[in-house]
Amino acid sequence: MLIRTDIDPNRRNVRPPFGEDLAEALARKVVGQPAAVTSIVPYLTMHKAGLAPEGRPVGVFLLLGPTGTGKTRTVEALAELIHGSAKNMIKVDCGEFQMEHEVAKLVGAPPGYLGHRETQPMLTQQKINGVASERSDLSLILFDEIEKAAPSMTRMLLGILDKAQLRLGDNNTVNFERTMIFLTSNLGAQAMQKQMGTPFGFEAVVHETEEQRCTAKRLEQIGLAAVRRRFSPEFVNRIDKVVTYKPLTNDDLAKILDHLLVEFQRLIDNRLGVRGFVLSLTPRGRKWLLKKGASQEYGARELKRTIHRHVIQPLAASVAKGTVRPGTIVRMDPREDKLVILPQAA
Repeated sequence: MLIRTDIDPNRRNVRPPFGEDLAEALARKVVGQPAAVTSIVPYLTMHKAGLAPEGRPVGVFLLLGPTGTGKTRTVEALAELIHGSAKNMIKVDCGEFQMEHEVAKLVGAPPGYLGHRETQPMLTQQKINGVASERSDLSLILFDEIEKAAPSMTRMLLGILDKAQLRLGDNNTVNFERTMIFLTSNLGAQAMQKQMGTPFGFEAVVHETEEQRCTAKRLEQIGLAAVRRRFSPEFVNRIDKVVTYKPLTNDDLAKILDHLLVEFQRLIDNRLGVRGFVLSLTPRGRKWLLKKGASQEYGARELKRTIHRHVIQPLAASVAKGTVRPGTIVRMDPREDKLVILPQAA
């Protein structure tokens, strides 16, 4: 498979898509999770139209599902679409706030407490406004793996989710009205995997049947039950939409492989410039990568690791040695359980 990319140097100045255009663009970036697209896009459209409710965030979403199914990728893709860069978002890793005293890092220590002036809050108005852009005034905030956070953090979030306000340690108030808040969680993931109980492998052919649609409903029920066991009713009641991510099928992984290879080709073009080359995978090479990287347990993350080990690392070694000529097509094919670079034509 030959990978080519057309990079628009002015893409940051293009107006972000909305409505159906945004839904289509998001569906291309977040593969195999139509529920995420249909749940999130209407809230973006309301904000664009100026009809989002006052006094609360534009939208609050809890993204549930097994690891590697695209929960964090959804927020990154939204940032790319509406701001032009996946970096235009605030990500709070809740695993860093498992102890009660660590939550003070989010809001800063109050006056009179040790470290009051030295502790800079993570969620200031300046930082929230800083991840917006000229293209959109909407700020995206991600609380990753919310189930790992200390109870005091979820209590702190109640005011943000309900009234769109957060009082910092220095008594300044942060406004969250122009934000979309995403909470990700792996709650119920093991039960979801057990519920699926279907053979998984690249050779399997997956078609959506009525039984699988019923399975998707059961996965949602499993996730919601796990959420209600973990969080208080007042916290769950402040969430606008709970989105359950299903395990990826083989067709989904094939599409994700295409995306990952296109992104790698873009990296080659940007980093190497005139010293760049075009990557080409043979059909056997592509099938070999999918077979190696297909994992129901780890989802797309295992596919990323497979590409890193078997494509990027060998290519990097060849580039460092100077054996890859600029401007050529570099073809890779499996040999003895590994991908090798085929000899280049003279």
